[in-house]
Amino acid sequence: MAANTEAELKPATKLEAELADFHGKVSIAKALPYGIQHVLAMFVANLAPIAIICAAAGFDEATTASLIQNAMIVAGIGTFVQLFAIWRIGSKLPIVMGVSFTFVTVLSGVAATYGYGTVMGSVIAGGLILLVLGLLAKYWRRFIGPIVSAVVVTSIGFSLLATGAETFAGGSGAADFASPENLFLGTLSLVACLLFQGLTKGSIKQLSVLFGLIVGYIVALFMGKVDLSVFQGLQIASLPQIMPFTPEFNVGAIISVTLLFLVSAAENIGDTDAIAEIGFKRSATEREIAGSVSADGFTSAIAGVFGCTPLTTFAQNIGLIGMTHVINRKAIACGAGILVIAGFVPAVSAVFSSVPDAVLGGCTIMMFGTIVTSGFQMVAKAGFTQRNITIAATSLAIGIGFTQVGNIFVAFPEIVQNIFVDNSIALTFVVALVMNLVLPHDDDEKGSSDDDAPKSGKAAPEDEAATELDALDAEAQATDPEKDQASTSPSSRPSTEASGATCTSPQ
Repeated sequence: MAANTEAELKPATKLEAELADFHGKVSIAKALPYGIQHVLAMFVANLAPIAIICAAAGFDEATTASLIQNAMIVAGIGTFVQLFAIWRIGSKLPIVMGVSFTFVTVLSGVAATYGYGTVMGSVIAGGLILLVLGLLAKYWRRFIGPIVSAVVVTSIGFSLLATGAETFAGGSGAADFASPENLFLGTLSLVACLLFQGLTKGSIKQLSVLFGLIVGYIVALFMGKVDLSVFQGLQIASLPQIMPFTPEFNVGAIISVTLLFLVSAAENIGDTDAIAEIGFKRSATEREIAGSVSADGFTSAIAGVFGCTPLTTFAQNIGLIGMTHVINRKAIACGAGILVIAGFVPAVSAVFSSVPDAVLGGCTIMMFGTIVTSGFQMVAKAGFTQRNITIAATSLAIGIGFTQVGNIFVAFPEIVQNIFVDNSIALTFVVALVMNLVLPHDDDEKGSSDDDAPKSGKAAPEDEAATELDALDAEAQATDPEKDQASTSPSSRPSTEASGATCTSPQ
């Protein structure tokens, strides 16, 4: 009996370990459900920005549908670039890319004032500028210290909480917003996720979000809350349109968009640090930061060619990784493949887009909270010195507090308002960056590393050995960084649990 039990547990344990390893060997059939989870987590957020800008440009339904189709394809391409990298472009981390909300206000104004060709031109130019900045990240990355990245990740999590709550209640602007039916569906989906995660064992529990979505969707069908009109008149296949408009390059528009790209780069760095911390229990390397930011610019330029707005790393999917601990490259690549296929097959995108907002909100709201707690962990890792506490407290208070009172920026130029109004991430980053550069390092911070040193001034033998090991480790990383990443993956470390499939390093 014991032998049978061990035999039954072994495959689940092995799969769980492979899913928790970026380079783990998982079949496409087993990886596909986890890829579907990632698509569901970001699908609506990926399409909403382009739909809003299309409305500002006054496009008809056919043009809007064509650009939304392109948005799915470029999101899939961007994710593939992050996962596998092209030369130095791409982080080789489990990052999911999608259309950014950061640019909506500015690009809506550009579309209404100058036309959509200027939108495309400014996105292409700004993306290429960010690509160059990303490749040169080693020269400016040092100015963004660990505490800056930590508060940016925290602000990203806080900024998503309101989005999660709105989606939970039925979606912003919905006629039945916060209706009893929507609140019931959101609660049902959330409870289904929690029960599935609590009652199941092994790798299957990592599909809790997908389970909650399925339960919520089925119940929503019986309640008549699923919009079936999206399935009417669907084509079997539809080819994307490249260069749907002729790009036009307006200097003012390019400057405005480039400034927002710098804000997006800060968000990208925070997301990349969060991925490394949550998925690999370490800080992101310079190579990963440079690859991630340059991929942001490169794929945004490609998005401009397809008539789409800039891409960025999606924090929703970071929260999903925090919940499921699935960092396997093949699993994330399955999600990227689904996005590309959805761009060619309208029926696939119709299924995902028909998921009611309340169901989606119930399954994602806890994911957004996970990002907040990850930010707290990064602050703790940076150290609770008086200087770091001051930077974190001030930047978060100003970043989150000021953006909740939009009129506070009324005396500033329009370009400043476009960047900071309703953008807590941007303001938090700027305040934290300036304070990190200006504030002197206090004595506690300088001396903290010496507190545990032997009073004789000599390093203990254990410390000397550790130093030698660290030097060898660094040399190995410089020789083969991808191998080093795999070795730091949680599944490749000795596990202290019977299942052997956690994403936490042994204590």
